[in-house]
Amino acid sequence: MHHLPPETLEHVADYFRALSEPTRLRILNALGTGELSVGDIALRVDSSVANVSRHLAQMAQHGLVARESRGSSAYYRIADPAVHQLCDLVCGSLLRRFDDMASARAALAESGKPAQNA
Repeated sequence: MHHLPPETLEHVADYFRALSEPTRLRILNALGTGELSVGDIALRVDSSVANVSRHLAQMAQHGLVARESRGSSAYYRIADPAVHQLCDLVCGSLLRRFDDMASARAALAESGKPAQNA
């Protein structure tokens, strides 16, 4: 993000806002297995077709997913494979933080045991 103009930073912020909704992340996770119809995505993310369609439209607007019509069905796929790398990076970072917090809690619990027995 070295020396990016404010207009570019606005686009970056919009991209992250598009990823900031849990249903959209579940949709991306479902699409990680390959191309799916809207109905199949709705089943996998436990949501209505209308709700999934609304999220997919917003994701397509930001270039996260691509749409292809076949007959009366629309099929979606991930348009930018880098989104998986980004999600893996963020998820990995969060898991490390959660592991560190769990280790710290365990260490506190261990250090508190003798004091509780005394």
